[in-house]
Amino acid sequence: MSLVVYAASATLVISAILLFSRPRAALRNPLTASTCAAVVLSAICFFLSAPATLRTVNEATGVPNFGAPLTYSMISAYSCSLIILLIQWRGGSPDYRRRMVLRALATYGSVIIAIVALFSLAQADTERLRDLDTYYANAPFMREMIVLYLLGHGACIVVMCVLCLRWAREVTGLLRTGLWLILAGCVLDAAGFEATKAVAVAARWTGHNLDFLSTTVAPPVVSVGALVTAAGFVLPRLLPSAVTHWRSLSDLRNLTPLWHEVQSVNTAPKPTASWWHLPQARLHLLEASIHDALLALAPHFNERVRQDSLQSALVGGASPRQAKVIAEAAMLADAARHATVTDDQPDQTPSTYRLHATTAPGASGLVELAQALGQSPVVSAAREGTAGATHD
Repeated sequence: MSLVVYAASATLVISAILLFSRPRAALRNPLTASTCAAVVLSAICFFLSAPATLRTVNEATGVPNFGAPLTYSMISAYSCSLIILLIQWRGGSPDYRRRMVLRALATYGSVIIAIVALFSLAQADTERLRDLDTYYANAPFMREMIVLYLLGHGACIVVMCVLCLRWAREVTGLLRTGLWLILAGCVLDAAGFEATKAVAVAARWTGHNLDFLSTTVAPPVVSVGALVTAAGFVLPRLLPSAVTHWRSLSDLRNLTPLWHEVQSVNTAPKPTASWWHLPQARLHLLEASIHDALLALAPHFNERVRQDSLQSALVGGASPRQAKVIAEAAMLADAARHATVTDDQPDQTPSTYRLHATTAPGASGLVELAQALGQSPVVSAAREGTAGATHD
């Protein structure tokens, strides 16, 4: 069981690290901060509930079963964080959100205080690492403590299910997908944790033994439920950024032919991205280096090469737009060839033509230019100096 909950805890920690990759920005955003808090508290709950952790906590404090109220308090704190997260996600005026957050803190703060007080009054001298809920189901004060934390978490699950169902009808896109994932996670939590624990405890009240529901069924099901719930919260926050970085990776690969063409220009600064830079940052640095190189090559642009290459591309069956890009790529390849010759001076009246890639937003224009450089035979001819026109 320890391996199962530790794996769930580690996965949740990774999610929190991804969300908290920019600490200052995250702390300034209540929604991001609330999401991180909920995910981290969920990870702590799983970590504390593992039998190996419970044994360590009990030994460190010298109090048998001290890990129980600690875990139950963390579960209550996690329930509170979910409510606060939904409040921030729903939005509204700052005063309204502040009032609702304070109510949630007051409610679950009282639950945590009651859990600690009930445990201090109880007689729980026999250490139970896996079946404490059912073993002490009939013990005074322990019984009330167990019921209290189950009710507190159950109330949170009910509120979340109701709100997710209501809000899912009002939103679309990733937000709606996230709400449905949260709802699915809550259903798993309700069925795999709340229901199984409640049935196992109630069975002890009536003299029966269904402890396997609490010790065997609940842990893996609630682990999956927590991961699905975390995915629902994290997905709308991380997926757009992940898609952006994935596209940046694709653009970085596509720009390789263009960078190879212009990197020999002496004034072209080399991209200096560090290993920790994300793909989007690497792409921005590469774009800046390419633009600087294109600026340095501009005096070597030959209008005759571009015009002849344009005609060759049109004759070869390219569309007008494709032919324009191919012609620009051919002119660039010719300019790069001449720029590498130290005694080759630019034309006295250099071309004033501006490449489309230098005016197009983002990396789209550069990618088109790079693809033409790597694929077109017209460009190859200009690069080898066998195009219809070259520098005189």
